[in-house]
This record gives sequence, C-alpha cells and structure tokens, in this order.
Amino acid sequence: MPISTRFTIWRLLATAATAALFTTFLTPVVAQATPRESRPVYSYENAVREAVWVDTGLDGDGDGKSDRVAVDIVRPRELAQQGRKVPVVMVASPYYSCCGRGNEGQKKTYDANGDIVQMPLFYDNYFVPRGYAFVGVDLAGTSRSDGCEDVGGRDEVQSAKAVIDWLNGRATAYTSRTGTTRTKAGWTNGKTGMIGKSWDGTVANGVAATGVKGLRTIVPISAISSWYDYYFQQGAPLYDSGPDWLATYVNSPEAEAKCAAVQQKLVDGAPRTGDWTDLWTERDYLKDASKVKASVFAVHGLQDLNVRMRHLGQWWDALGRNGVERKLWLSQTGHVDPFDFRRAEWVDTLHRWFDHELLGYDNGIDREPMADIERHPDQWVTSKVWPPRGTSTATLRPAEGTRPGVGTLGLTRDRGTETFTDDPALSETDWSARIDTSTPEKAGFTTGVLTEDLRLAGSSKVTVTATPTTSTAHLSAVLVDLGPATVRDYASAGEGITTLTDRTCWGASTAGDSACFKETKAKTADVDFTVVSRGWADLGTYANPGKGVPLTPGRAYTVTVDLAATDHVVPAGHRLALIVAGTDKDLIDPPSTTPTLTIDLSRTKAAVPFVGGASAFARATAGATIAVPRATALDGLQAPRADRRVPGGVR
Repeated sequence: MPISTRFTIWRLLATAATAALFTTFLTPVVAQATPRESRPVYSYENAVREAVWVDTGLDGDGDGKSDRVAVDIVRPRELAQQGRKVPVVMVASPYYSCCGRGNEGQKKTYDANGDIVQMPLFYDNYFVPRGYAFVGVDLAGTSRSDGCEDVGGRDEVQSAKAVIDWLNGRATAYTSRTGTTRTKAGWTNGKTGMIGKSWDGTVANGVAATGVKGLRTIVPISAISSWYDYYFQQGAPLYDSGPDWLATYVNSPEAEAKCAAVQQKLVDGAPRTGDWTDLWTERDYLKDASKVKASVFAVHGLQDLNVRMRHLGQWWDALGRNGVERKLWLSQTGHVDPFDFRRAEWVDTLHRWFDHELLGYDNGIDREPMADIERHPDQWVTSKVWPPRGTSTATLRPAEGTRPGVGTLGLTRDRGTETFTDDPALSETDWSARIDTSTPEKAGFTTGVLTEDLRLAGSSKVTVTATPTTSTAHLSAVLVDLGPATVRDYASAGEGITTLTDRTCWGASTAGDSACFKETKAKTADVDFTVVSRGWADLGTYANPGKGVPLTPGRAYTVTVDLAATDHVVPAGHRLALIVAGTDKDLIDPPSTTPTLTIDLSRTKAAVPFVGGASAFARATAGATIAVPRATALDGLQAPRADRRVPGGVR
C-alpha cells in the first residue's frame, strides 16, 4: 500500500474538513450515516420457523434415491413481509440429536408440526433479532437427514455445501423429507457465514475448501484441518479407534441400518499402521486451501489435546500463503468454546465480524490487530499480525551435560549422544517434572536461566537422529517452559473452565428456547513447568511421513517431527527445555516393541520460531546461569485425560 506523506495527509484532511463545513451550511437535509452495528429490532418470538430438505445430488446410503439433508431455519418475519433479503449464519453439525451442543449439551427440539422450537446455542437468539437468518443443518446420516455420515468425506462436506448452493439458487429443496413440493430461499441474499466448534467448525473448513460461491466467512473453533492429523501424526497413532467409531457415534438409526458399506470403507481406508491412504486425501482440506474465498476467523486452545494446535497452525499458514483474510484468537484452554472462556468480548467481536463480513458494515474490525492471545488466565494481549513481524527461526542444539539424560540447549552443535528407553506408562508431565534428574525414559536439554523474556510464535520442528534396538519406535518431542506460573487447568474435566450456576442472557428468549446460559470462570492451577508445544512421529516414517516401514535395529534413522503452533512467552528467570522421549502416555499409543534409542546429538536440532529470531535467543541466554531454580510447592496440573475421541463431545 502506498505511504502518504505528512503533507498529503494534512492536505486531504483540510480538504475534507472544508467540504464538510460547506455541506453543513448548504445542505438542508443531512444524509443518514452508514450503519456500523446491527440492532435487535426484530421479534425473535414471532420469527419464521420452518424446515426444508435440500437435495444433495448424492446417494450415500445406496437406496437408489438422492439424499436430502434437513435444514431448520429461523428468520425475521418483519423483513420477510417487507420482501427484504437477509444474510445467513449457519451451523452444520452431526450432533443436533445424538449428543447435543455447547457446554450444556443442548439438542434441537420441535413442535407438533416439525418446526424448530429450540436451536442449540445463542446464535439464533442473538442474530435473528438483528436481521440475520439462522440455519441449522443436520449433516448427512444424522438426525432427520438421509445418507450416511462419512466423517469429513465427500458426503459430509457436500451435504453442507448443498445448503449454501440452495441459499444461492443453485440447488433444490423440498418442504418435506419425502415429498415433491419444492421451495426456494427467496428470503435470503445468499451471503452466508458458517460457524461451529470442533466437528462443526471442521465442516466449515471443508466447505470453504470447495470454494463454494456465497460463503463469505467461516468461524472455525477448535477445528480439524486434515482428518489424518486427527488420528495420526507422522504414523504415530493418537487414538485407539478410527473414523468408523465416530460415524457410529452420530449416525441416526436409519443410517445405521443402511450404512454398513460406508462403515467398512472407513475401516479399510484408515489402517492402524498410520499409512496415508486415499481416504485421508479426500479429508485433507489443506490441499485445497487455494480454493478458499471466504474470510476466516479462527479460534483455538493452545492446550487443546483433542483437536490439537497442529490443525490450527497448518491451516493458518496455508490460508496465509493464499492471501485469505484472517483473524485469530488463541486461548490457554483446552477444547473450549470462546463463549465459555471470554463470553462478553466474544459475543461483541463475533457480532462485529458478521456485521462486517455479511452486512458490509465498515465498523473497523478489519483494521484491528489480527490476533488476540491469552497470556495468563483472563489476561489477553494482541498482535498486529500473527506470527508477529520479526519472528524467525533459530536452530537450537542439544548437548551432553554432566549427567546422563540431563543436557543443555543452545546454539552450538555437540558431538555426544543420549540414550533413553520407551516407557508407555509415563507422559510429558512426568518427563517435565523430572527434567533435572537422570531418568531412563527421556533425554532432556535445558537452557540456563533466561535473563530476558523470550517469545515463541508459530510452529517448530525437531529433527532427531536415533538408533533403535527394535523394529518399531515412536518419538515424542516437547518444548517446556521451566518455571512457576498460574495457568488454566487444561487437563481437568472442564479443560480450563469451571461452570457456575448463575446465568447470563445473550439475545431474545421464547418459552422453548432460552438465550440464558450458565456462566463460567477460569479454573487455574499453579505449576512449576508449562508444556509449550508437542509433536510425535513413528520413526519408521523417516523416509515418508505417510508410509511407515520396519526399522533395522542398530541402524541410525533421521526424522523431523512437526511440533504444534504456539504463542508463549518464557519469562526472564525461567528456562526453556527440549525433551525427546518415546510414548507420550494418553497422547499417542505405544509401538509394538519397547525400544531403547540412542540419539546422535550432532545430528539433532530444534528449529524454533522466536520473535527476534536467533538474536533474541542469544540475548536471553547471554550470561545465563545453569543453576536449577529451587522448586516451590505447587498444586500442578492433573494428568491429561485419556478419552478425547469425540471432537466437541459433550461434557
């Protein structure tokens, strides 16, 4: 963008001021100012409530008929009577009848005519009175829709995309599931914003990656960007089940009776070897990031151990490479909706975002800082762009220390080795707690005590050269901030929040659909270390991250482990640590053998993005002492929860 000179700026301001002055004196009627905020002036109680079934053009359940998906609609009656067209806020979900949505597990409810009474969450209560329509879509194979749930595949994405096509006059809908009476969406201008947490947000990512016309923005919260990376990372299994389990979890009874063939495809296409297959290619939205035309307002928990930060980092980077307009919130929580960790600010920001993207209001949100980051519980900072300008990668090198498994971390290459034995009973919290103790299950490397704050922002990579004693081996690489802090207790049942009994209201209510929800507060823990970023890999994928092979004991292999994106400040007085180990209990599954691995330190390194790059690291560690700070008695985090298989599952 051209940079105006000071002279030009003042000249323009003076000209504008003069013009405004003459307009004031000479114009008898002043034109109404451009609106900057939609207001709740329409009746929610008297809103139009209806259901339609959109033809997807697919026959996923193989019954010889084109599948129709159920679409529940709430829209302002006054605008319909005036013939004014409205934009759409849309959530496409598999959870509307099986499992519920939000912190209180709300489900759709209907009246005797089959029209919607309660739509989960606050979106309809809040946005319909402000001149939006709200649309809730039952994905293929779920609730009142035909077809089969294929978990991120073509049918799932198409079942949501077809609704946007209908909203824009390109698809057919009917007034019933089996009837022949057609209906058009003449009440909308087609401008659609998709939003949703977890699986719902994942669908928004998938639909945006089709490039469908009419989808103006998406707001994916804790969303998947590639389904392979939900189940595996570089061949290492993250769960003991596959997408077939999720399909069973959400399929309607009708789908269960018809969808055995789809279920078998999910089993066959997702081998527990962790090899990349065509099934994963179909469910990889990253490859189609160049097709995304919608703006993206992404939200993710830095400590989300369900849909992990890798999904956000790689999606964010891919969108940036393709020039997509982006905005970002990063919280200290786990898998939590921003409505439950920063409610008032979230509702206001989302309101302004939709007003800007769907109504075209110039409210300035596009000129505000790109990213909001929760630095401490309920304490937020902003970043003009993310990662911040001046961020660059520093190559950190591990080195032998004076005791086995307790080394140092700096900028200088070392020629030593470290050895550890995989212990599937231990996790990253166990390794971190014993970072300064020689233990057989990990190799730990630490800086000295930092003399300046050091900010990490973005995704890291750890390259490890290791020699195994068995034919299989898994690796974990973890970056840790060593020092006392108060953090959100992301490993607890609430993943960083506590649900209260008091309620606050966000929009209009009816007898069947309240806009009042239970308040929450931050659940915190005092810790003496914080895991900053994690990554895992099967060493057998050393030559191809999508194809594992048996290892030859005694042979050295080099693999680069991708670590999840983060934004974290290691404060002065703390230390930064790199841990390399085997199985990370409850976060990856163990290999079929119990290997001992010897790391070649001369061929092992961590590429870490620091604000200020290697120079910032050098300054922060200059004159740093190696002495270990005295530990304090802290309550600490609970161990990570083992069952994380359901994206957005009920609490």
